Amino acid sequence: MDVNSFKTLSTKPADVERDWYVIDAENMVVGRLASKVASMLRGKHKPSFTPHVDTGDFIVVINADKVRFTGAKETDKEYFRHSGYPGGVTILSPKDVRAKKPTFMVQNAVKGMLPKGPLGRQMITKLKTYAGSEHPHEAQQPKELSL
Repeated sequence: MDVNSFKTLSTKPADVERDWYVIDAENMVVGRLASKVASMLRGKHKPSFTPHVDTGDFIVVINADKVRFTGAKETDKEYFRHSGYPGGVTILSPKDVRAKKPTFMVQNAVKGMLPKGPLGRQMITKLKTYAGSEHPHEAQQPKELSL
């Protein structure tokens, strides 16, 4: 057997085929949903996965305002923000975040699970989150995905 006959295939960005998936996040745990979504945005479910190429699919998350936390995270978890000015700290609970920006909790959780840098920023643009059950991506014919 020739040792050099086995080639490692490296996917090129032009060769990537992207699918669209819809996930209904109603009554799903945020962290468990985010880990599955991050894996699919990265493309790890495909045999053509290449770590340095964005091979992932588009993910549409609907009912993002109806996600839940386990344990006491609904009251104890804090989202920290700083404006850059002295005394500019803002700390919000998930209840406050859900009232102001209902899709933020899912986006923030997924973003933290993606690679840092330009590749991760490119991947997060393929995540579309919506608070209600309607979304404007019917033309892409997304497939229903149950987790």
